[in-house]
Amino acid sequence: MIDALLTSMAASSDAIQFNQLGLHPVLFEWGWFQLRWYSLAYLFGIIIGWWYLLKLIRQPGAPMARRHADDMAFYTTLGIILGGRLGYVIFYKPAEYLANPVEIFRLWDGGMSFHGGVIGVSLGIFYLAWRRKLDWLRIHDYVACCIPPGLFLGRLANFVNGELWGGVTQVPWAVRFCEPLIEGRCILGPPRHPSQLYEALLEGIVLMALLVWMFWKTRARYQPGKLVGTFILGYGLVRFALEFIRAPDAHLVDFAQATGLHMGQWLSVPMILGGIYLIATAKKREARVQPVPDEPAATA
Repeated sequence: MIDALLTSMAASSDAIQFNQLGLHPVLFEWGWFQLRWYSLAYLFGIIIGWWYLLKLIRQPGAPMARRHADDMAFYTTLGIILGGRLGYVIFYKPAEYLANPVEIFRLWDGGMSFHGGVIGVSLGIFYLAWRRKLDWLRIHDYVACCIPPGLFLGRLANFVNGELWGGVTQVPWAVRFCEPLIEGRCILGPPRHPSQLYEALLEGIVLMALLVWMFWKTRARYQPGKLVGTFILGYGLVRFALEFIRAPDAHLVDFAQATGLHMGQWLSVPMILGGIYLIATAKKREARVQPVPDEPAATA
């Protein structure tokens, strides 16, 4: 009876009904193998980011050469996967995963943290810079410019998955998501903000446009820390603001009520402060910019 009532309420609403959009998390399935949109978002995000990085380092004054960029793609991929997964375990579900550590390796079940991925990528950059004697801060600048396309695709995949939705609203573009999916049947919840699409627009398109303008039309790339500072400040502000209209994870509702902020907001505060510092001090570091030759110097 309750199911029938919820279904009736959803049908009578003018909000967009998620189950009528024809979206499914799995693009292709063959036996035990499933190709998910979320996996493709990660794959194409990395490929597009690597392609754009190669384009950036062809410009004068690049902090690394092509041979370094190929290594960077490998370390970035490891950082995204390992950092994103471990970040989710530590920041969002430490007790659950400590009780059953094997679940940590079940990446196909979902559960990735952007903040953890940022830490993982940064560690990869530090290692590459130390190993190749490169400027770690300037590499951060160039890599930061390549991240928004992946964020855009990832948020679209979140929407396709029908997850990480926003709070209840009556805006004309509100969406009734399946919450929860009971025995394969979609039970539509109340109209909610499609916050995944807001994040795709702001974290992906808007932030990318800002970084493109700064890199190609200003001297930002010659001021170490300015581009990465802009990225983490921009992302931090967007994430902090949108968390106010994004529903907290079900297992973190008590945390949000107790602290007054969502976990995503607490994790964004260091990004905001760090971004402000890097931008404010970037011009002082302009003199240290040195180009890296494309090939190793020949020996006699």
